[in-house]
Amino acid sequence: MITHTSQAQTQGKSLRLRISAVASALALATSALVVLTSPQVTANTYAVPAAPVIKKAYVTSSGVRVVFEKVTSSPAVNAYVLSGGEGSCPITLPASTTGVVTLPIIEGQTSATISIKAANAYGFSKATTWSKTFSAADLAGVSKSSWKAVQLLQLSDFHGAIEGTSSNAGTALLMSAFAADRAKNPATFTMSSGDNIGAAPPISSQFEELPTIESMNLMKFDVSGFGNHEHDRNLAHVQKVIAASDFQWVASNYSSLEPLQSGAKAAKAFHIVERGGVKVGFVGANTEETKEQIFPGNLTFNGKDLVISANAVGVNAAIKQAKAAGADFVVALVHQGWQENRDGAAQGKLIDLAQQIKGAAVVFGGHSHQTYSSALAGNAAVNGALVAMVRNAGQEYNKAVVCLDGSSRVRGASVDVVLRSAFASLTPNADGAALVKKYKDQLNSKLDVKIGSVNGIFAQGGTPQVQRAGEAAIGNFTADAMRKKYSTDFAYINGGGIRDKFPAATYVPANKSFNRPGTDKVAPYDVTLGDALAVYPFGNTVGVSVVTGENLWKALENGVSNWPGDGRFPQISGFKFSFDTSKPVGSRVQSVTLPNGTAIAKDSKEYTIAVPDFMIYGGDGYVGFFTPSKAKLRGLLVDVFIEAVQEASAGGKAIQIPALDGRITKVNP
Repeated sequence: MITHTSQAQTQGKSLRLRISAVASALALATSALVVLTSPQVTANTYAVPAAPVIKKAYVTSSGVRVVFEKVTSSPAVNAYVLSGGEGSCPITLPASTTGVVTLPIIEGQTSATISIKAANAYGFSKATTWSKTFSAADLAGVSKSSWKAVQLLQLSDFHGAIEGTSSNAGTALLMSAFAADRAKNPATFTMSSGDNIGAAPPISSQFEELPTIESMNLMKFDVSGFGNHEHDRNLAHVQKVIAASDFQWVASNYSSLEPLQSGAKAAKAFHIVERGGVKVGFVGANTEETKEQIFPGNLTFNGKDLVISANAVGVNAAIKQAKAAGADFVVALVHQGWQENRDGAAQGKLIDLAQQIKGAAVVFGGHSHQTYSSALAGNAAVNGALVAMVRNAGQEYNKAVVCLDGSSRVRGASVDVVLRSAFASLTPNADGAALVKKYKDQLNSKLDVKIGSVNGIFAQGGTPQVQRAGEAAIGNFTADAMRKKYSTDFAYINGGGIRDKFPAATYVPANKSFNRPGTDKVAPYDVTLGDALAVYPFGNTVGVSVVTGENLWKALENGVSNWPGDGRFPQISGFKFSFDTSKPVGSRVQSVTLPNGTAIAKDSKEYTIAVPDFMIYGGDGYVGFFTPSKAKLRGLLVDVFIEAVQEASAGGKAIQIPALDGRITKVNP
């Protein structure tokens, strides 16, 4: 469940509700702590570094002297980040460091918990923490440094997830979390890397996304870059969003900013915010793929299309302008994502662009709805360059600290990923809760919209659950719809993404005139938007990619590895397979063929495939099988499902629940 980028929302279709990409990563485990999450290693010979060992740490008159053992890794270590914990000023050390360094104690710092991490292209190591925390008494004789710690709170791909759930924070809880962080450091800045709106749940999409902008105002965002989903509607809507924003929008790689304005409010190539005695500059870069992922004409102004550059030329120019205007350092808000670690290198356009960007102390990414962070090779000793991104929909946010010396030079940067579980005990902000309730109350009647009828009930659940143990009618219907919609050879979804029967057991329409399943009711049954959202609540985006015959076999082996009842079990279209659960895991798939019986070999032949983004990017164990580097993300899965229901119900017909056709066969008892 880890999108992001859906194709543009088709305007004028009132029955199509957009839902959030809330659950793109729900199946990925979360910790109860604030952690720094490194991406998953995809090659056995490569890994994030081992944690450096601190051999000694002691107080001197100029700070805390730290002696640590350097580590070797493949890929090679880029840098080390040394921190004194909350309220300290982290420093970034080049890979060539001697391993002996003094960490300054800054004004106002009352303690020091020494920790160190190593970074390579794959990410950061786990932190090693010295056994003793130095107290205020221990630090009393230390000359306090005039260095400053600047705190950056960043998220991206919020996608209108203003209503909190068990997995994402929502407006009210994020307001409380941000407020708690700001209370610890007056030099705190809050920002987004785009896709704040679009592919959003009805509570945002049905009100022109303005509830999300109101929420961001309440959360006290300072600045945001644009993502492709900011352009899901036309430029007039973008202008309405800008007008409603109390924060500044930045776009540094657009051919023109002329249409991105409303009255006195306008997007800028760079923006400087001064707070806590520090001036931070912000620049922004959207993905150049925006044009392919939105409705035609949404970037058209006065007969010409806005061009979004794929390179960093405009971004670098804006960085220079921001520094010339007085910025102490610059943060780049980039709507590009990390995709995977492969063959010793981090893969993804975020990485490519970050290596082109010159002069930014921090590059915050987004777009691919995953967690990644590292230090750039060759830059860490100069400016503490940091690259980081988090998952979507408010599941987590980055808390970075940038250290400035007395001459306002960047001396280091650290980052922690703050998981929703880390602040779940906070009291949600009352104003944020009231805003959500206002729109929630107005939405009640909006889901009671009939989209079709069905001659029975598409089964879900059971023991074992049908969609997690074998071929299921709801899986066939959905996968066939995906394959038809995007004209691919195959389609593949995870059974765990199917969350209810259809009509849904968990959705009860307020409109009692609908014919619904019950003791005194007979089919055909009316189905609504609420039913569709109950079946597919996660907000997954369908991606179109390629899969080799070899990787298709591997994906299927993963799919049946935990049979029965595991959410990774496949529902498919365009091919058939058989499996034997008496065989060892890894050798259970017995045959994979086209519908006509032609064998699909375990070879390098490529086939096009439609798959939820969650699986493309490694959810449910599907790591690397669906070629994430070639994936193009299209429409929301629930939208594809709704369209298929409407089409099958056209002219007053009732959908006939399809008979199972043997596309999935369990060959042993």
